[in-house]
Amino acid sequence: MNCNELVELVTAYLDGALDPEARARFEEHLHGCDGCGNYLQQFRTTMGTLSAICEDTVDTAFRDRLLDAFHDWR
Repeated sequence: MNCNELVELVTAYLDGALDPEARARFEEHLHGCDGCGNYLQQFRTTMGTLSAICEDTVDTAFRDRLLDAFHDWR
């Protein structure tokens, strides 16, 4: 597996949706690639932050400003 393939599969990996062979290849690549390991950690952090916003654990005014700021972002 190369870095581009890993990036495409990161969501499936975190959701536990990869078949055993793909998961093994994903994890093997992680062990040899610090860049992808960092990417995975950043992705987890981002998802955790977004989950906190969605769960109303963030001040309402701050959440509304964030949502407004990214409303048209693509």
